Amino acid sequence: MGENQDCAVSLLESKASYVLSNVAEVVERILTFVPTKSLLQIASVCRLWRNCACRVLRTPQQPTWVSACGPSNTEVHALCSILAEEVEKVFLLPKTVLAMVDCEAFNGQAYCYRQNKVKRSRHSLDTVEELKLLFPKGCDILGITTPGIVLTPSGSCSSPPKEYQEGESGFAVMFPNMEGVHIKPFHFCKKSIFPTALKEAGLIDNPDLRVVLIFVYEAYKPGGARFLNQILEPLAKSKALIAGGLVESAFSPPRHCCSQGAYGVVGLALSGPKVQGASVLLDQDIGTPKAAEDTIRRLKAAKIPERNTLGFMFACVGRGQNFYNNQANVEADAFHKVFPNTPLFGLFGNGEIGCDRIVKDDYTLCDTEMDSLQHEYTTVMTLVHLG
Repeated sequence: MGENQDCAVSLLESKASYVLSNVAEVVERILTFVPTKSLLQIASVCRLWRNCACRVLRTPQQPTWVSACGPSNTEVHALCSILAEEVEKVFLLPKTVLAMVDCEAFNGQAYCYRQNKVKRSRHSLDTVEELKLLFPKGCDILGITTPGIVLTPSGSCSSPPKEYQEGESGFAVMFPNMEGVHIKPFHFCKKSIFPTALKEAGLIDNPDLRVVLIFVYEAYKPGGARFLNQILEPLAKSKALIAGGLVESAFSPPRHCCSQGAYGVVGLALSGPKVQGASVLLDQDIGTPKAAEDTIRRLKAAKIPERNTLGFMFACVGRGQNFYNNQANVEADAFHKVFPNTPLFGLFGNGEIGCDRIVKDDYTLCDTEMDSLQHEYTTVMTLVHLG
């Protein structure tokens, strides 16, 4: 009897092996449930698996993200620690990564580790290099530090977003290659901001430019305001949606032309026919939860599709819980109430960039005055649709 059972098991294994080695439809279906990093490894098993894996990788992918909050138990920031595990599980091949972390934990804390009590900064070159190693070669990483973070917890788009004005927190939004969407990072300082450089970055003379996410660091330094005007002036004349803020620093891409502490700007230029965007400005007069929700609800008029859409919130450090009479998470909650299935990410910074603007199909509704893009004690709430 035992011999018959062994034969039956052997026969079943033989049939399963045949299916996995010869039936492409079955193999391809199975591989859709495999994270991308493992999929790339599986592709080296045999020709059939390689072909099936390539077809799976060519299917349209959507952005995904990893978020972290709370103190890290390791030598690196909580986001870097969690990314090392979570990036193994994502179902996309990252082409561009937008990472934001709180500046206090990432920049300001040098602390003791191991037995020799050597002090090491979490903004060390080692940490930045370790972050790069988590992603494929050629993946562009845009990383900034800022006083506060807005994030949606990892997992579901419908998870309520959270505002973190204190404590260790951060997120990394990963963008794959997407048809009809071109995402190009840029990084300028006072030595490299020339019209030719802006054109190469796709920020001027680019009829396909739809959205610019822009982050200026060390802007309070002498000459910083003039530098900011140099880049906002041509952008204000474009038909693109401009949104972002003044942040603490940029840790990626690395600077090559300016010394540490010099002012500069980093960001993402999003071009292509499938990109749409809309933004509203919550000005200083918006001081109640109802007023915040009513203002955010105006984004509904843009009729941006919810699928494959990200929300971005760029708020002043002077807003948040103290601004709303000790009520926490007011603006993030208002956004979630209006857009329950759209993840929200962003920052609390030292100034806001943006205005009321809709960029959809072949038209733009906006205010083209450059002065209307720079604000204090406001929040810029933005939707970005990626096809």
